[in-house]
Amino acid sequence: MNKPLRYIHIGVGGFGQHWCTAVLPRLRELGLAEPVAAVDINPDALGKAKSQLGLSDEQLYTRAAQALAEREADFIVIVVPPSIHEEMVDLAVKHGCHILSEKPIADTMAACCRIYRKVMNAGLKMAVTMSHRFDQDKQTLEREIKSGRYGRLSSLIGRNTWNCRKFASWGKYRHEIADPLLVEGTVHHFDIIRALSGADAQTVYAATWNPPWGEYAGDSNGLITMTMTNGVRVFYEGNKTSATTLNGWGRDYFRAECELATLELDNRRLRIMSDLGGERVVTEKELARQPAWTNAWLAELFVNWLNGGAPPPNTLDDNIQCCALLFAAVESAHTGRVIDVQDFLRTNTSAVA
Repeated sequence: MNKPLRYIHIGVGGFGQHWCTAVLPRLRELGLAEPVAAVDINPDALGKAKSQLGLSDEQLYTRAAQALAEREADFIVIVVPPSIHEEMVDLAVKHGCHILSEKPIADTMAACCRIYRKVMNAGLKMAVTMSHRFDQDKQTLEREIKSGRYGRLSSLIGRNTWNCRKFASWGKYRHEIADPLLVEGTVHHFDIIRALSGADAQTVYAATWNPPWGEYAGDSNGLITMTMTNGVRVFYEGNKTSATTLNGWGRDYFRAECELATLELDNRRLRIMSDLGGERVVTEKELARQPAWTNAWLAELFVNWLNGGAPPPNTLDDNIQCCALLFAAVESAHTGRVIDVQDFLRTNTSAVA
């Protein structure tokens, strides 16, 4: 059995607490990885991480640069705001550490492309945790679509509507930023759509707005159409100011129109429907089971990759396509134009070469 790998966890407050309690302890239980340091600018957060990760006072740092300089690590875990991701990646590259990062790669397409170039040129491995795609219900739907039992996939419909119209009801900062629906919400659903369709996006057109009752500085609603590189057509509705929450976080709605059946995922229930035989047949599919889902599963896959296993489905090479779709959708929303996503990615990647 391989010796446990060593990691430095950067960002242990906020969502970093989820990593400290629900993700990283499992790596130790599996004998895959152990922490050698935790980093956060908040001493109180570091105090929690000390006991949660089993660290000593000497292993707690307020500066990532100092932690990486003083502690030998195989990889770092990044759970800080996206605007700081590139700075953390630069430190990892300097010290030859692999990278497991929360989404997105960075807060701009240019920064995403710079990170992509730096990591690839350094010969390092990086994965990005887009947790919702790897939840139990979406994975079950993806596996059913790709099983071949229902023939070819023609189109996908996605719907996610929430009652988060009041200021701070979706976290204060999301109500203050530009494009909150796309940047903080739809990015996850774009990743799910890529997985369900089995392809990257070719084109995207996004119409976004904020109704008078939406207490947001940016657009909180959107209707988005996509064509994937394999010809699958997609329509997505996102609404953060609905009068009622129809499909909140983790309770997504997706409908897949296949050649032989319609597959509908709604609030964690998957139905397979067809009346091609003359009368309607509806079958409820039991969700797939395995020991872990979302980030706990992705962290395990990442460490196995570092140990010589197969690349996980959320590598940097995969996730750059998700970022390209996100920022192309933002450009579409701002310009009113249909954006060729692959051309958008090539242009932005070339600009930082």
